[in-house]
Amino acid sequence: MLTSTVCAAVSAAGLGIAAITAYRKRFLAATRIAAYSLIPIGLVMTGVIDWVTGIVFKPVVWAGFGVLALSVVLFMTTRAVERRRGGAGSRKERRAAASAGTDAVAPAASAPSLGAGRPAPQPAAKGKAAAGKGGAPKDDFSDIEAILKKHGI
Repeated sequence: MLTSTVCAAVSAAGLGIAAITAYRKRFLAATRIAAYSLIPIGLVMTGVIDWVTGIVFKPVVWAGFGVLALSVVLFMTTRAVERRRGGAGSRKERRAAASAGTDAVAPAASAPSLGAGRPAPQPAAKGKAAAGKGGAPKDDFSDIEAILKKHGI
C-alpha cells in the first residue's frame, strides 16, 4: 500500500514537471517527461509493484538467492580444482593419447578394408619404371606446386 502511494506521488510530481516544461514551450521534452512519469503508476495498476515488493521484502526469497549463489560458487570451485588437478581431458592425457595413437592418414585408415590375410599393396616403383608405365609422376603434388609457383605463392 505504501509503495502504491509513493509511486502515485512520483507520477504526480513528474506530470507537474512536464506541465511546467510545456508552459516554457518545450513540448518535446515535456512529452518525454510525461511518458517517464506515467511508468510508476502504470506499474502499480498492473500489479507489478506488488509482485516486486513481495520478492524484495521476503527473507525467504533472499535466502533462495543466497542458495543459488552458493550453488554457482560450488560449481565454479569444482571446475577450477578439476583444471588444476588435470582432470578429464587434461594436457597430460592428450599428450599420452597423441604419442600412443597413430596418425589418421589414408594408409592406416584403409587398413581394415584390406582384409586380415592380405598384405597392404606396395607403392609403385619410383623413377624410370613408374614413368615408363604411364603412371603418376614421382610426386603427386608436383602439378599443385607448379600452379602455386606460377601465382607466386
